[in-house]
Amino acid sequence: MSFGEYVVSRWGTLSLAAAEHALVVAIAIALASVIGIGIGVLGHGSPRVREGSIAASAAILTVPSLALLTLLIPLTGLGWGSTLIALTAYAFLPIIRNTVTGLRGLDAATVEAGRGMGLSRPRLLLRVQLPLAWPLILTGIRISTQMAIGIAAIAAFVDGPGLGNQIFEGLSRLGSVNSLNATLAGTLGIVVIAVLFDLFFAAVRHLTTPRGLRVRVRP
Repeated sequence: MSFGEYVVSRWGTLSLAAAEHALVVAIAIALASVIGIGIGVLGHGSPRVREGSIAASAAILTVPSLALLTLLIPLTGLGWGSTLIALTAYAFLPIIRNTVTGLRGLDAATVEAGRGMGLSRPRLLLRVQLPLAWPLILTGIRISTQMAIGIAAIAAFVDGPGLGNQIFEGLSRLGSVNSLNATLAGTLGIVVIAVLFDLFFAAVRHLTTPRGLRVRVRP
C-alpha cells in the first residue's frame, strides 16, 4: 500500500489523532501562558521571584520528557492528565523569561510618562507595559508551542493523545506492512500542526502588536 493510500484509508483515525494532538498542546500552552505571564509580571519587579522562577522552569527542562511522563503516572495516571501537566511544565521557561525580559527592557521614559498621566500601577501595567512587551512575550509563547508539539508525540508512551501513537505503532512494527507509512504519517502530521500553529501566531502577532512596533518584531 502506498503512503497516499494509507492516509486515505485511515483518514478518520489520523484526523482525530491530529485534532487531539493540537488540542492538548493548545490547552497546555493556554495554561502555561496564563501562569507564566503572571509569574513574569511578579518577577520583573522582584529579583527573588525572577531568579527562582527562571531557575525552577529551567530545571524542569533538564528532566527528560519520557522520565517526567513516567513519574507523573502514579499521580495523574495515563492519558490526558499526565500529558497536560508535562507539556505545561515544559512550556514555562520561554514564557516566563520573555515576559520578564520584555517588561524589564521597556524604555524608562515611556513608563514614567504613563505614571505622569496619573495611571495607577495596574492600569500602567495593562495599558502601557504589557502592550509594549507583548511582541517578546508572544515570541516566548510561540517557542513554547513548538516545543510542546514535539514533546506531545512522546506522550504516546503514557497513552497520551495525539499523533505520537502513530509513530510508536509504526516503530514497534518496523519491517512489517505499513509500519513505515504509520511512522511517516504521524511525523508529517506533527510537522503540519507545527506549521499551522506558527501561522496562527504570526496572525496573532500582526493583529495584536501595536502598529509602531511591528517593524521591530518581524521574524
